[in-house]
Amino acid sequence: MVIIEPPWSAAEHDRALDRLAARENFPVAARLLPARHRADLRAVYGFARLVDDIGDEAPPEQRSKLLGLVDDDLDRVFAGRTPNLPQLRRLAGTVHAHRVPAEPFRDLVRANRRDQVVHRYETFDELRGYCALSAAPVGRIVLHLFRAHRPALVAASDDVCTALQVIEHCQDAGQDYRAGRIYLPGEDLRRFGCAEEDLGRAVTPTRLRGVLALEAGRAAELLDRGTPPLMAGLTGWARIAVAGYVAGGRAALSALARGHYDVLARRLRPRRAAVPVRWVRVLEGGRR
Repeated sequence: MVIIEPPWSAAEHDRALDRLAARENFPVAARLLPARHRADLRAVYGFARLVDDIGDEAPPEQRSKLLGLVDDDLDRVFAGRTPNLPQLRRLAGTVHAHRVPAEPFRDLVRANRRDQVVHRYETFDELRGYCALSAAPVGRIVLHLFRAHRPALVAASDDVCTALQVIEHCQDAGQDYRAGRIYLPGEDLRRFGCAEEDLGRAVTPTRLRGVLALEAGRAAELLDRGTPPLMAGLTGWARIAVAGYVAGGRAALSALARGHYDVLARRLRPRRAAVPVRWVRVLEGGRR
């Protein structure tokens, strides 16, 4: 069950966040960033993890109520009052310091509410609509943190964040299926002759690997489209941080291809050394 008020110290809470962040494809708040940026990014990550954990792990009958508590606390944050939840208390300082609007945080809650009632997506466009709530808001928040929230960069960030979300859907296809959700588009599954039950197998069937390769290719196209405007438009620590996210996505795509898209037999995650190498390439303007 999700614990909203953790019975541990702030230091223990930070260590728990570190363990969760280490499982991500990309560096959430890289140690090379200044402490002020790391603190802001960790506050946002803590909020996003709270909302996702409620939507995924809380008892189903409690999820709506718990998400409502988060919404109530967002009301308090943006009204200048003290929120109840520790994750929101930590977030409040970041929000006010950088004048981040409420909407992207609300969208993350909406995405998890949608997860409770929508369990299938027919087309890739429908999936992108979901990513507009579940992934793109995080990128928009990050742009606000670095005072770089401009229309051209927002569009590019949306592409990159959507790509990162689609990559995770590919990696977690079996886990999502066991949770009652399928994010791989239904029309693509049928096109390759897949049944939903294929997602429950011990080894990924060849036909399902074709679907995963298709979605991974779409994610790669989004990364390739969104990255150049971001690298051209961002400077300083913002550019370094965002390059790390792109590098993590590209390393994850390589891991999927290297593992022949057999996501059901084992976790296909980036190698430890793969992200730094790609990080440098992104900063230098390379595509891979």
